[in-house]
Amino acid sequence: GLIFYDTKVTVMNRVLNATVQRTADHAAPEITLDPLEIVGGEIRSSENSYFCQAARQLACVPSSQLCVKLASGGDPTYAFNIRFTGEEVHGTSGSFRHFLWQVCKELQSSSLSLLLLCPSSAVNKNKGKYILTPSPITYAEEQLFHFFGQLLGIAIRADVPLPLDLLPSFWKTLVGEPLDPDVDLQEADILTYNYVKKFENINDETELEALCAEIASQHLATESPDCPNKPCCKFTYLTMTGEEVELCPRGRHIPVGWENKDVYATAIRSLRMRELQTPECMTAVRAGLGSIIPLQLLTTLTPLEMELRTCGLPYINLEFLKAHTMYQVGLMETDQHIEFFWSALEMFTQEELCKFIKFACNQERIPFTCPCKDGGPDTAHVPPYPMKIAPPDGAAG
Repeated sequence: GLIFYDTKVTVMNRVLNATVQRTADHAAPEITLDPLEIVGGEIRSSENSYFCQAARQLACVPSSQLCVKLASGGDPTYAFNIRFTGEEVHGTSGSFRHFLWQVCKELQSSSLSLLLLCPSSAVNKNKGKYILTPSPITYAEEQLFHFFGQLLGIAIRADVPLPLDLLPSFWKTLVGEPLDPDVDLQEADILTYNYVKKFENINDETELEALCAEIASQHLATESPDCPNKPCCKFTYLTMTGEEVELCPRGRHIPVGWENKDVYATAIRSLRMRELQTPECMTAVRAGLGSIIPLQLLTTLTPLEMELRTCGLPYINLEFLKAHTMYQVGLMETDQHIEFFWSALEMFTQEELCKFIKFACNQERIPFTCPCKDGGPDTAHVPPYPMKIAPPDGAAG
């Protein structure tokens, strides 16, 4: 935390360029995606998604072939080239950036089950934020998590921010920082957090009875075996994916009472913390990331810095974009239609601005760092910097 972010990025970029493994004399791996597979809004089956199509084709490509130098200049070197069936595209940049955008949409939809909307979303806290799906994983899912990790590394080398909205607990676990049992639980699942707090703050047995009665009215509790009319909770709880699990051996048969209520609260908290850390999934993600960038780099980054380096900022700074715009062939910033253009963009919502960036350069976010503020030459710019505005082609109009 004592080192400026820009300093870390400079070191990181130097290391990334020093760990390039695919040299100029090697052709880039190429994958072919069929856009017709995903027609119809919702993807028919996860196997047809761009994510799975790409994972299948890149599974046999050695990861060293994906370790390229940092993107710079007009049409940078990317980890792999993409050909869309039946579409002619000039250059490799646009289709690569469109692919990353589409894959992020798939990851945050119901078609792939790798990410789960955090439970707090249901009550409008951290709306639209995702976590890794906490459940035992199959070998096939492990391969997909590995590919997800590779994509994070590929996006870092390409300097294309991924439009992913993941909870801070994901980035903490990724960089190896311990989770906070209070803060992270509250962010991910505020209902469970409040439930646990109720049990921790009970002062006497009548309050406990009242709480069990309240829970019973929500069908979460059963009657006590000793007193048939007295409701009680058992040592079970629902996982984030909605399955009822025992919090200890024979938990279904153990009622929660005054003596063990704290054990019950702690067990629920531990269950959620395990789910947030998802060791099996995270190991696969880190292995994938480590095949593209050296994992030692993560030790210098805070979780927020890792998120900024991978996903950029979720909003567009118009002033920043204005400062990085070039006017070509006789156009000037003071021309009336250019002023109209900027005042129109100023009226856009953030959502519309993201769509404008997507229209202009096939990605929704702009990188958080820009080479020119350190006096770097224009050649080091990666789209969307600088944005170029040119007069129309041809004399008419």
